[in-house]
Amino acid sequence: MASKHKHKPVWHPALLPSWFVVFIMYLVSLLPMTWKQSLGDKLGRMAFNKLKGRRNVGKKNIAGCFPELSDQEQDKLVEDTFVACAKGFLETTHSWWRNVDPYVDTLIITGQEHLEEAKRRGKGVFLIGGHFSIFDIALPFFAAQLDKPGYMYRPNDNPVIDRMIENGRRRHYNIQGFDKFHLKDMIQYIKEGGAVWYAPDQDFGRKCEVFVPFFGVNAGCITTPSWIARESGATVMQVSQFRHPNGQYEICFSPILEDFGQDEEKDAATWNAHLEAAIRKHPDQYLWLHKRFKTRKPGEDKFY
Repeated sequence: MASKHKHKPVWHPALLPSWFVVFIMYLVSLLPMTWKQSLGDKLGRMAFNKLKGRRNVGKKNIAGCFPELSDQEQDKLVEDTFVACAKGFLETTHSWWRNVDPYVDTLIITGQEHLEEAKRRGKGVFLIGGHFSIFDIALPFFAAQLDKPGYMYRPNDNPVIDRMIENGRRRHYNIQGFDKFHLKDMIQYIKEGGAVWYAPDQDFGRKCEVFVPFFGVNAGCITTPSWIARESGATVMQVSQFRHPNGQYEICFSPILEDFGQDEEKDAATWNAHLEAAIRKHPDQYLWLHKRFKTRKPGEDKFY
């Protein structure tokens, strides 16, 4: 549906429903954060009961990655994932239209010494992230720690929704966005001391070139992170982000991933291992509703 509007100007009459969605999301952003969290809890549990397709995807992922859990524990983790994702969606509206400075001021930063070492090297920084439930609100958290923050993204096919997303993301700390059509600009940005965040932890179908274990399951991975590291010469590190029950947020920087970019399969195994370790801290806050294991290694049975 969105693709047929891809090249329409944002004020085209056919896009009026999209503007209505933007308006509703803006109104939601005006709610206090405590209300957003409470509403997210209710919406998440409702979605768990209603969205059977996504629930089944989550169950398959959790069963494959956490076989040591009982059936009841796995079901609870899937439900908690829906709740975490719903809260993350509402937090996103806050980051797009409201002030995030109070959350930056109380931010928990783990591994800041690794980030400072990366910055001291003066080669730009490449931050490999993952799809945790706090996504957009985490961008300004990371950006606040960086001198020239940036991120890599996939444009939305709907121009109104894309405008909303990118305007919302770039309103904090002069964050610069780069899509797949501006990779050369992104590489130059890193070479000039920029720090770019990129989450390559989804299934990209035929673009998956290597397969490495992720929670003991072979996962198809792209080699783009290795290419970016080689082309830019950046210092590479893993990053993750979490929500705490008391209303605080945490961002984590891993030790520097030395020699990253020389061996693509080894690189993929490295960032998968770091991502897995981060997820195990708060497993409900990862996007288990995505078909991470859809693309299979030749000869392997379908996962879903």
